[in-house]
Amino acid sequence: MNSPCYPVAMDVGVCQLRSFSISLLSSVLGAESSAAVSPDNSSSGASVVAIDNKIEQAMDLVKSHLMYAVREEVEVLKEQIKELMERNSQLEQENTLLKNLASPEQLAQFQAQVQTGSPTAGAPPALPPNPGPGPTA
Repeated sequence: MNSPCYPVAMDVGVCQLRSFSISLLSSVLGAESSAAVSPDNSSSGASVVAIDNKIEQAMDLVKSHLMYAVREEVEVLKEQIKELMERNSQLEQENTLLKNLASPEQLAQFQAQVQTGSPTAGAPPALPPNPGPGPTA
């Protein structure tokens, strides 16, 4: 049962997983039965089958732990997506409101800045006050 490890990435990963599985089984089974899990112990076909079964069980355990970790990460990402979608919706509403409150001159000036590639971040440009509806003194 002493299979060689090949330099191909997938084969190396399989060999590493197999070694991990054997060491995991050795620690789970305890010192008294660790000799039965040794990869060099191939005295009979039955022990090889037993080792392969234990390796398969260990690989299933690793797979279930990985799936659990992936599910947790997916839940975290779903929550982040939900929060970002809510934030995007809020910003779109704010943008629509600001567009509705801006005067045509302000919109034209903004469009000119966007077309010329002028930075719009930082201090806002000096715009004339919006003569929109409201009480006048």
